[in-house]
Amino acid sequence: MRLILLFVILASLVLVPFFIWGETLMSIFSQQGSVDWLQQFDSWAWVAGILLLAADLVLPIPATLVMASMGFLYGPWLGGLLAAFGSFLSGAIAYGLCRQLGEPPARWLLGERDFERGQILFAKAGGWIVVLSRWLPVFPEVIACMAGMTRMSQIKFHTALAISAIPMGFVYAFIGQAGVDRPILALALSAGVPPLLWLLIQKYWRKKGILVD
Repeated sequence: MRLILLFVILASLVLVPFFIWGETLMSIFSQQGSVDWLQQFDSWAWVAGILLLAADLVLPIPATLVMASMGFLYGPWLGGLLAAFGSFLSGAIAYGLCRQLGEPPARWLLGERDFERGQILFAKAGGWIVVLSRWLPVFPEVIACMAGMTRMSQIKFHTALAISAIPMGFVYAFIGQAGVDRPILALALSAGVPPLLWLLIQKYWRKKGILVD
């Protein structure tokens, strides 16, 4: 019960900034607005873009528009790499901060029973939860926090995070560079490629007898 309650609380904390600043940030970081904002930083625009994507952890930044802007400014390959890194950084920070909380406080927050349930859930299905949630709004930040709090395997989490962030970054950078709006294609690729990659990685780990705890 506490596990579900914590999920709701974390989701609410992510949504509160959206209701406060969401409309303002959406107007500033529209497709053209994101490009104009990043260009203010000249040769440091790539740093500003990565920081914006990392800030999506606490602010309602329209991440996909920022990723597209990176593609517009730097092309589909370099822009995609920068966008993927920014998305990865956001998830890694959320996971790292919550993991640093430590096991005793996590057990206190969740209760012994729900903490153990969470550990079992993320040990068995954490990779799938990460790759299937990364392209959704709100959920990526919450899932990353809960993965850290329940001490999901670092290798599993960061692998799942990478194979989710990389396709998303390159897809939206390509769209931004091409100057086209294809949200259905972007959604299909961002949602479909990570699960396929996770299946292949799991198969490889099993074949090599690699145990990831």
